[in-house]
Amino acid sequence: MIDPTIRTAEADNGDDLAQLELLETEARAALVGARGGDRWLAEHPPVAQEWAGECAESCVLVAHIGDVVVGYLVGKLGTDDVLRVDQVWVTPQARENGFGDALLAGSIEIAQQRGAVAVEGQALPGDRQTKNLYERAGIVARLITTFRWL
Repeated sequence: MIDPTIRTAEADNGDDLAQLELLETEARAALVGARGGDRWLAEHPPVAQEWAGECAESCVLVAHIGDVVVGYLVGKLGTDDVLRVDQVWVTPQARENGFGDALLAGSIEIAQQRGAVAVEGQALPGDRQTKNLYERAGIVARLITTFRWL
């Protein structure tokens, strides 16, 4: 059993930034062709080589095994004091070890310290793993948005 370890990503740590870029590429590739994935990708440009800025502006946490980053979470605290989880990803090889739960719990703790009053996230239709992650943390659906390409 692996003990999930998380920490804040470091904007000046080249290893963190390189690993975040690789994981984001993996996460985005997994969305191609998924129900709602292409639309999400169109609305959310990749962070790509701008991870240093993202780490400075947002709550970016990484899950790691030793020096290897196996997952990440990007959360943004809005002016309405709601933490919005913009991205959460754990590489498939590291799943089922509690990394996603630890990332979400860590982001909620940081949000509470910063005065947040709520947390929300998004899951694509059919993405049961992400829905389960949120539900385990007590985050439930409040709105379902529908969409159709014309």
